[in-house]
Amino acid sequence: MTTEVAALAIPAHETQGSARLERMDPIDIAEMALSLAEVDPDKPSPARIYDYWLGGSQNFAADREIGRRTAEAMPHLPLAARANRAFLARVVHHLVARCGIDQLLDLGSGMPTAGNVHEVAHRSNPGARTVYVDMDPVAIAHARALLADVRGTEAILADVRRPEAVLAHPLLHATLDLGRPVAVLMFAVLHFIGESAEAEAIVREFTAATAPGSYLALSHGVPDTDDPQTQAKAALAYQAKTGIPYVVRDPAEVADWLSGLQILPPGVVPIDDWMPDPQGESRHNPLVYGVLARKS
Repeated sequence: MTTEVAALAIPAHETQGSARLERMDPIDIAEMALSLAEVDPDKPSPARIYDYWLGGSQNFAADREIGRRTAEAMPHLPLAARANRAFLARVVHHLVARCGIDQLLDLGSGMPTAGNVHEVAHRSNPGARTVYVDMDPVAIAHARALLADVRGTEAILADVRRPEAVLAHPLLHATLDLGRPVAVLMFAVLHFIGESAEAEAIVREFTAATAPGSYLALSHGVPDTDDPQTQAKAALAYQAKTGIPYVVRDPAEVADWLSGLQILPPGVVPIDDWMPDPQGESRHNPLVYGVLARKS
């Protein structure tokens, strides 16, 4: 078929669409694939609920309502959110100051708030580079506004459930060199993946894409053996309002996802027990575990 005949065989709307794609920014093309609905302020978002628990202001009334109700059923959750943020800071400081990591990929980063990854990293290495990834358009819009004048730091709109799309994003490639060691961060994100096989696949796909000497850090909700019924009811109510599951998993299952990596001391432990700050407030959050592992 000649070029002229081939062109006639293609519907006009398809050729016009292709022409528009060719004119579009590659970042817009990458993020258009998400096909996300417009932001609905009446539909709670995990990123904005988490922001509410941290005392942030980037949330809507619907987020605050479900945040309050969930916290009433499980009062430890706001404290666990703050403890998770402190865990993030300790891990990032350790990676940059002690392990020499200067590239960080923060998956499911949520709303920007105090103690962002790039801020913690820059205290030890001002040249450290960070990419934030979230599927909440509000979170990414705020992050991009915050990062407008911060060199070597980007925020991309992408779904961590599609590692291939995240890893192909042009802003990720413009910011990070995956041929060198990078720290992949998955803080409080995998318990929002309903199927354990999918959560494990996400871990393995991202670690497979990194160079030897890279690290993986994650935190995850675990079962409440003291009051499993209350935890289960709260998780169901959360899913009913947000459309997103909250699945707790045993620490041993999380550790199995890391087979092939070197789990570093102190292992898979409650987040407050992971290299605690001697000067920090003593807490114990047994329902969120964390771990840091290295790729050889």
